[in-house]
Amino acid sequence: MKKVAFYTLGCKLNYAETSTISRMFEKKGYKKVGFEETPDIFIINTCSVTENADKKCKKIVKEAKKISPNGFIAIIGCYAQLKPQEIATIPGVDAVLGAAEKFRLIELLDDFSVGQEAKVYASSIAEAEVFNNAYSIHDRTRTFLKVQDGCNYGCAFCTIPLARGKSRSDTIDNIIAAANEIAATEVKEIVITGVNIGDFGIHNGKRKEKFIDLIQALDQVEGINRFRISSIEPNLLTNEAISFVAQSQNFVPHFHIPLQSGSNTILRKMGRRYLRELYEDRVSKIKGLMPHCCIGVDVIVGFPGETEELFLETYEFLKELPISYLHVFTYSERANTRAAEMDEAVPMKIRNKRSKMLRILSEKKKRAFYEENLGKTYTVLFEGDVEDGKMFGFTENYIRVSAKYDPLLINELKNVTLVEINEKGSVDVYEPEREEIHH
Repeated sequence: MKKVAFYTLGCKLNYAETSTISRMFEKKGYKKVGFEETPDIFIINTCSVTENADKKCKKIVKEAKKISPNGFIAIIGCYAQLKPQEIATIPGVDAVLGAAEKFRLIELLDDFSVGQEAKVYASSIAEAEVFNNAYSIHDRTRTFLKVQDGCNYGCAFCTIPLARGKSRSDTIDNIIAAANEIAATEVKEIVITGVNIGDFGIHNGKRKEKFIDLIQALDQVEGINRFRISSIEPNLLTNEAISFVAQSQNFVPHFHIPLQSGSNTILRKMGRRYLRELYEDRVSKIKGLMPHCCIGVDVIVGFPGETEELFLETYEFLKELPISYLHVFTYSERANTRAAEMDEAVPMKIRNKRSKMLRILSEKKKRAFYEENLGKTYTVLFEGDVEDGKMFGFTENYIRVSAKYDPLLINELKNVTLVEINEKGSVDVYEPEREEIHH
């Protein structure tokens, strides 16, 4: 029985896909083990969104070689699609599989025997037309369910269309079937994920279904207490979807909406499909219907042409908006993107300084959001992580809560009252009553 280990870099979508590929191996009689348990095969799922994809990949390969000098190492994921030949030259890599091939790696690699040189299976991204469904399971208290893949938007800074291909989706029927399978494993929360999930519903290049239809159908699934929408473009987040979440029993009040810049000048340069006025409108619509809703924001600093004045436009815009936290990305040049060819590059030192300013703003926003919610009662889904005798979980509106460890509470939904923010930044609660456990 050959042992196989997995390592995932990057987004929730990658985690869902790794989890599905690992189940394919287990069905074929392989034994899934931890990275350090001398596996015969290593599968490394890579990301290309952040800088240093190559450095990270090399480091993990080196570590794998140390653990199992004769182990077979296969690299899959976005970086593998974008730079297969480059990865093939990394010492220790035995196979590289692109976007169209990664779900067929067991048949393509057959017996996983180490050869003289790396095998490369990476066709052009135009051939990644099939939707491969995926979800993560047994990894966390919540499951990531992939509903959509690829993207038809051509933002100037982004390589994802090159790495994942055109927008395509699973069918609502298939997704409901997967959600029912997940419900049978006693998972309480599903996070709906994809590359551009608001664009859900394209099959074979034609729009057949809509995102609103998907969330309405999922809301009817028995046995799942919570659905969370991962990240959705502001121009695709409709009033209908916001109103639906506001009255739904199972969809939680939490949106993650990429902004990227609070300056219309930069938004236009980036090729984004909205201006800041639309973003502000989405936020006020959400807050009007759900004042306690958590809103997360992606923002990129240091994009070419971002002067100090334009950066301050973003900073002030975010400071005034009733949002809850930021994911800050320092712009980094990507080969084959329009932005990489643009003039007026911002010096790295300035990019880093701006990132730091926004990260401090994010901490303040998060703290203010937590403070607003103190004294209120929410439901927490407790997770299995324990630190210093404490366990953690998230409320429906994404506030991280800590309570005294109690094994009975793991994967349980409990009503708690938020008491105070502790020195680690999570919120302490009145100890949950055990009798309250409800399934």
